[in-house]
Amino acid sequence: MLRSKIITLQQAKAILSTMELIITYPKLFFITLTLVLLFFFRKNNKRRVFLVDFSCYKPPKNQQVDRQTFVDKSTKTLCYNKDSLEFMDKMLERSGLGDKTYLSKGLLKEPIDNSAEAAKEEVEMAIFGVIDELLLKTGVQCEDIGILITVFCGYNIMPSVSSVIVKRYNLRHDIRTYNVTGMGCTAGLVALGLVQNLLKVHDNSCALVVTSESTTANVYKGNDRSKLLTNCIFRVGAVALLLSNKPSDLNTSKYELIHTVRSQTSDDDRSYNCIFMEEDVEGHRGVTINKNLLYAAIKTIRLNISTVAPLVLPLSEKFRYLVNLISTKSKVKPYSPNFSKSIDHFFPHVGGKPVLDDLQNKLGFSDEQMEASRMTLYRIGNTSSSSIWYEVAYAEAKGRVKKGDALWQIAFGSGFKCNSVIWKAIRSVNRDEMNPWRDEIHEFPVDVSDIEVIPDLFVASK
Repeated sequence: MLRSKIITLQQAKAILSTMELIITYPKLFFITLTLVLLFFFRKNNKRRVFLVDFSCYKPPKNQQVDRQTFVDKSTKTLCYNKDSLEFMDKMLERSGLGDKTYLSKGLLKEPIDNSAEAAKEEVEMAIFGVIDELLLKTGVQCEDIGILITVFCGYNIMPSVSSVIVKRYNLRHDIRTYNVTGMGCTAGLVALGLVQNLLKVHDNSCALVVTSESTTANVYKGNDRSKLLTNCIFRVGAVALLLSNKPSDLNTSKYELIHTVRSQTSDDDRSYNCIFMEEDVEGHRGVTINKNLLYAAIKTIRLNISTVAPLVLPLSEKFRYLVNLISTKSKVKPYSPNFSKSIDHFFPHVGGKPVLDDLQNKLGFSDEQMEASRMTLYRIGNTSSSSIWYEVAYAEAKGRVKKGDALWQIAFGSGFKCNSVIWKAIRSVNRDEMNPWRDEIHEFPVDVSDIEVIPDLFVASK
């Protein structure tokens, strides 16, 4: 009882002292109080970034091409020698691509048309198609878009693609526009990191991200084997994303952006030189892909995953990994954390079957969790930075994305770079929504397990 009274007296003295300070220094007190409240408000009210929706481009059926047609057209319209044609046929057989991927109109003509005008037509068909669909799906008004980012790897024009879009859709005169180029198949996720930072400083804003590539402008016409792979696996595609930091968009958005993680190994010569745009001895420009690609991919992906792991793994997996790390001196087999315990959907870039196989083995994902990637490679092909969104669309079309699910996208490309993005599903996605897979999702998955990777698929020469 005595202790209680002593405490009460101490509290009374503290109150009196505080009141005395308020009376003596009222301005200082209210300034201090305001700063404290602002600190706690900002700490507890970090701006959230939402993916309202996205749209993937599906070209017309008359642009579909099977393996034999591709080889026949290459024989008739391009100056490939017999060895190059045989090598391309072998790569197509082992690449994991099916017989319904899409080429541009220019590459389907006889003779092929890879002029600047043909490349422009390919790009504009794709980006205008996905933007139109996205605006229809979301109902967003063009004047509400305050940020625009366009993403291309090898296609670069003047005026820029972002200017083309601003003109086409009559976007705001004060819109913040950015063009991401030359960063390979991971550039789309780089753009998301940029959006995340921009939306931290611009209140009540919407951002439009458009990703595509031009197969027309980047076709290789020579016989250097190290440059032929790009002709075989890259196909037409595009995606448009609408992101927002408006609290009012929470209930209508699909996903919330949780983490973005970037890694690169450009300081390593083998990584830096494994994918390189250059001319061959005859002056034909192409992208060299040499035998160091798998080395660079695995090294950079593992570096990126080591950063992602602490952010997403449950405590039990972190503990097991730590115990294994401490025990490495006793020659205990290294422990690979099971990411499937915290990640519901895994969407790696469809760079090739060898990388997909390695990721599945190392990270513990099931065949169903890898299904979207393998089917995207088979049906759509490698569409550069937009590929991972065809994978998300596949999972949505299957009705697998449920409220609260964690999604992990990881992509990699020249430099060498690797980027990861973690999303959380705000709601379950209706499989009947506009989707490039909607009319044929019942045909998948197909069995691609018998496709074998040939040793020289990524080797520069015989």
